[in-house]
Amino acid sequence: MPDRAGRCDPECGFLAPHPGARGSRADIARRIDDSARLRSTGPLGDLSDFPDWFAEHARRAYTKVERVGLDELDGWVTDPATGDLRHHTGRFFTVHGVEVEHPGAPVPRWTQPIILQPEIGILGLLVSRIDGVLHALVQAKVEPGNANGLQVSPTVQATRSNYTRVHRGRAVPYVEHFLDAHRRPGVLADVRQSEQGSWFHRKRNRNMVVELPEPVEAREGHRWLTIGQIHELLGREDVVNMDMRTVLSCLPFTGPGTDADDDPDPFRRALRRSGDPAADSLHTMEEILGWITDRRAGEDLTVGRIPLDALTGWTRDKDRIRHDDGAFFDVIGVRVEAGGREVRHWYQPMIAPAGRGVIAFLVRRIEGVLHVLVHARVEPGFTDVVELGPTVQCVPESYAGLPDGSLPRFLDTVLDADPGAVRYDTVLSEEGGRFHRALNRYLVVEAPDGQDTASPAHRWVTLHQLSELLRHSHYVNVQARSLIACLHSLYHAG
Repeated sequence: MPDRAGRCDPECGFLAPHPGARGSRADIARRIDDSARLRSTGPLGDLSDFPDWFAEHARRAYTKVERVGLDELDGWVTDPATGDLRHHTGRFFTVHGVEVEHPGAPVPRWTQPIILQPEIGILGLLVSRIDGVLHALVQAKVEPGNANGLQVSPTVQATRSNYTRVHRGRAVPYVEHFLDAHRRPGVLADVRQSEQGSWFHRKRNRNMVVELPEPVEAREGHRWLTIGQIHELLGREDVVNMDMRTVLSCLPFTGPGTDADDDPDPFRRALRRSGDPAADSLHTMEEILGWITDRRAGEDLTVGRIPLDALTGWTRDKDRIRHDDGAFFDVIGVRVEAGGREVRHWYQPMIAPAGRGVIAFLVRRIEGVLHVLVHARVEPGFTDVVELGPTVQCVPESYAGLPDGSLPRFLDTVLDADPGAVRYDTVLSEEGGRFHRALNRYLVVEAPDGQDTASPAHRWVTLHQLSELLRHSHYVNVQARSLIACLHSLYHAG
């Protein structure tokens, strides 16, 4: 045992459990729940030494990031015909322009920069039982856009260019467990999921959880933790990264046998019942799927690629590309020196948001079962027009120059909530490989009694229904997946 440091397309989602290695889905959910109960301690010890372990690794794994002009990005070229920014190899990613037409929206037409990254990366989490308790192998990883440097990340977090070593860097540790994974039993989750549809054009990553029959040795910068210990860290500001959160959301966390009725706290009882497929829900799964299809079919959205030089309302100078109102985001250039990475130094463009975002779920107990108010969001980078997002998802500063009525519905409800109604409130960051200090305040807030939430673009759903949708691609956006992981972290909090 290590020491404490130490048959379908992925579009279809989870495979049927392999009886010899994993048991039924209910068995898997029960083992995940048992691991989630162990927040303060576990077979390998508690988290008391975590700050020292994290700080020690931070001395070796670091990034020094310097802002540079877009014309100073070594290895990147500006296409003379279009102004698009691309890597000289044609790999990694490109920044180009899109023109968006959305009749009936508060802003019916706009142009913007967007990132095109066609290759599909792997976000992979290894799990294994240690003394009968499920543990996950996490890594302490640094990205150039991280506000606080090191973060808790999945076992593997790599683009195809990384793990095929296009950059001629070091091999990605543990990636072999996620390649051809379906040749052997142990795959608990495997589904391609979208990323930020306002900043990426049809970006997807493969979210995987693979259970090993025996734990592997934790290499430098890696550590085995219980699910509960990861949940404990998820309550700390900007410690658990976006990639870890999205993979956690894809775990088959919900199911029968999680014993909601033994919890003395009414909110947690309702929360855990929300994950039980036998619990009542306001809408059936067929009704939810029909509503999503109706929203997708009813949205008149056109997204066309245009040259970066053809953007209107945006200006490029030697330092950046920015919106003329100072809103939304900038495209900046950075020079990176890194320790503890496959590559030691590089240049790249990044997206820098104009402010701190607010990302929130309103929740409500309906007949003793917690329901989540999801929003059928339209974003230009989505593959299928609409995905279910949080109740509120915005950067409030970016709405100052927009027409009246543009502010998201329920934003005031979230920001003005009684402190006793706020069940989760932590600042977390988005993916630090492409986004520079993209910090958002993530909240779970109980909706006030009697508040009118009727809306064609919103529906009340249970956690079990969201878990079912997460077995497939393009239904739940990355911000909502983060909030689902945050809700799971409340199962045994307190």
